[in-house]
Amino acid sequence: MDTTSTTKPVQSENAVAADVARAGRTYLSVLDLSPETLEACLMLAGRLKRERRLGPDAPTARALAGHTLALLFDKPSLRTRTGFEIAMRELGGHVSCPPSADALGTREPLADVARTLERWVSVAAIRTFEHTRLREFVEATTRLRIVNALTNEEHPCQALADCLTVQERCGAVRGRTLAYVGDGNNVATSLTHAAMMLGLNLRLASPEKFALPEETLDAARRVARHGAQLVQVHDPVEAVRGADAVYADVWTSMGQEADQTHRRAAFQGYRVTSALMAEANDDAVFMHCLPAHRGEEVDANVLEGPRSVVFDQAENRLHTQKALLLMMLGGVEPDHDNV
Repeated sequence: MDTTSTTKPVQSENAVAADVARAGRTYLSVLDLSPETLEACLMLAGRLKRERRLGPDAPTARALAGHTLALLFDKPSLRTRTGFEIAMRELGGHVSCPPSADALGTREPLADVARTLERWVSVAAIRTFEHTRLREFVEATTRLRIVNALTNEEHPCQALADCLTVQERCGAVRGRTLAYVGDGNNVATSLTHAAMMLGLNLRLASPEKFALPEETLDAARRVARHGAQLVQVHDPVEAVRGADAVYADVWTSMGQEADQTHRRAAFQGYRVTSALMAEANDDAVFMHCLPAHRGEEVDANVLEGPRSVVFDQAENRLHTQKALLLMMLGGVEPDHDNV
């Protein structure tokens, strides 16, 4: 990807890591990163993906030795949790997984949990239902680095993997067009932020009741670069026509099960089918953050078809989360051109 900026040159990986260490200790939203830092994170993730074949001989195999990551999850997780566990271990660090009842304020105040963990661990990845609980945790500690591993408002770790996948499949992010079909949820919010910062055009198609709010779109447009266009419509065909990638997510997220019947009715017509994919560019790919409900938001023949990159996307959760940990903990190594 072309990582030049219209305002200033892209920083080196080491310079970006230093900026992260000085400027902030949280990744609660994609908007916590500068565009240059976001680009550098993707660049680093690509390098880590190539170097993984070196195993224990990889340049970063001991980069986070002496650091511990706490995983505090009160929602189910496969890709986020396992990705962070493997990432930390492959970087030479350790992982602690306290039971959710102990970790997220069930037995004792959340602030007490935060102030205890800051004495033991370097970074915490938190997955919880309410974004306000995540912010409460952040406000209780001045020492702990904190990553949003998913809340009801945002899923910024997923957005990193999404953008790396587009970059790999399309050769660049800037100037490409991604169509998102479905619920204007946490995944859509973080994707919108990242797309605008990277110059990726984004078209969102959702039922009116489930569209992203205007304030979310306005926040994304304020960070748009390289002429990136953000459009929200209600017609999936309008969104998908001529797109380079088509993205779907579940109609009913965790915690919304009581509303499932109503949601299924509202999202009829928003399933990604072969006919809808035919509206996209001939070489367009299909994306999904998983888990997927075949026959609801996507037909099985699309999810399992040759244009699907959903498992590449899932794999990239590891590499992007690895890059994020390295940058937050200052463990970025010089690039190695011979890998």
